[in-house]
Amino acid sequence: MITPLLLVAFPLIGSCFLISSVRADNLPKTAPLNQPLISANPQKNLEPKAIAILKAMSDRLAKARTLQFTAVTTYESPSRLGPALAYHTLSNVILQRPNKLQVISPGDGPASEFYYNGKTLVAFAPTENLVAIAEAPDTIDQALKFAYDTAAIYFPFMDFLVADPYGDIAGDLKTAFYIGQSQVIDGTTTDMIAIATDKVFAQIWIGTKDKLPRMIRAVYRNDPSRLRHQVAFSNWQLDVPISADTFGSTRANSAKPIPFKRPEPEPLEKKPVSKP
Repeated sequence: MITPLLLVAFPLIGSCFLISSVRADNLPKTAPLNQPLISANPQKNLEPKAIAILKAMSDRLAKARTLQFTAVTTYESPSRLGPALAYHTLSNVILQRPNKLQVISPGDGPASEFYYNGKTLVAFAPTENLVAIAEAPDTIDQALKFAYDTAAIYFPFMDFLVADPYGDIAGDLKTAFYIGQSQVIDGTTTDMIAIATDKVFAQIWIGTKDKLPRMIRAVYRNDPSRLRHQVAFSNWQLDVPISADTFGSTRANSAKPIPFKRPEPEPLEKKPVSKP
């Protein structure tokens, strides 16, 4: 599922990635805003080459016992004038299968730290010195689902962390096609593919040699503004030994505790009605 951290919900970048039932060179450069990204009931059109590239990426990630990478997320939000503004978050990610994860996000926006050591989940806001802690499920997949269901903690690159990335991404695919190669992204040659579901259209750049994801861009079908969401991956390291103390924080342990739950909006105070 390509579908929203601490108590700071990250922009949704996936929950079924992309779909286009026509090739990119047949698309108009700018589609009218009232024109759907894909037809309401498209026939499945999964090109074998695109699926093979997607599976090769999934296999490379799934077989790695440890993963380290940097993810820069760019998401758009309408400005007061109408055209979208771009905002960014940076996340440094360290994962050890089957049950350890660290995500440090220094900003822009509120800084946050997330730790999972196989026993507990820790969501820490260092600026505010607040921490939420919960008992954790046994695997990364289960822990990520629990964090989202319980506290709205979400990472836009979650589909690349789970045990079976292909299964998460491809479950609802209606379209997948090969676009071509690029020598621009992250200083390496990548294969570009496009994928789509009934909800989202996405383009993914995957390393031709190392099979690692380098960038993904997505647009949601039900978004009339066609706002774009992007994650750029860099600094990949696979199967590098990781210290056990990576998946915890002594500073977080001494922070002010708050409930590990979904943040709720503050209730509006009702002013007493003055008597005439």
